[in-house]
Amino acid sequence: MLDAFAKVVSQADARGEYLSSAQLDALSAMVADGNKRMDTVNRITGNSSAIVANAARSLFAEQPGLIAPGGNAYTNRRMAACLRDMEIILRYITYAIFAGDSSILDDRCLNGLRETYLALGTPGASVAVGVNKMKDAALAIANDTNGVTRGDCSSLMSEVSSYFDKAAAAVG
Repeated sequence: MLDAFAKVVSQADARGEYLSSAQLDALSAMVADGNKRMDTVNRITGNSSAIVANAARSLFAEQPGLIAPGGNAYTNRRMAACLRDMEIILRYITYAIFAGDSSILDDRCLNGLRETYLALGTPGASVAVGVNKMKDAALAIANDTNGVTRGDCSSLMSEVSSYFDKAAAAVG
């Protein structure tokens, strides 16, 4: 995994170039927004159990067949696996938010996940719905302006949203 700084340096080094003004400005803006990024990660992390539980509860209310006998989340063991997977996806999304780079999400969480779900008979579309429910909850929590660094967070929230979208697309 490369953080945003290492990625920019690695790319410039591969081309044998100095960092451009635009690259330095982008990294400078990322540093300036670092507190917002950490506030976002802290908020999502601090509410992760509620985010996952509420997303699962809402998913199962919309798709009760998942928890009915014969459903993919029927039995405590399967339900626990479902919640575990949602928690893992959310955790890796917070890593991506903190690093400002989705490579850790891709490399350690999403690569091969769809194939695994297909092999297990897990309905990827339902998992994608669950990820989108986590996204809605996480964005609502992250966008709450009480007790966080002030400033325009629209770009960061768009980035956060993109990580959830990437995860939903990977499993759906």
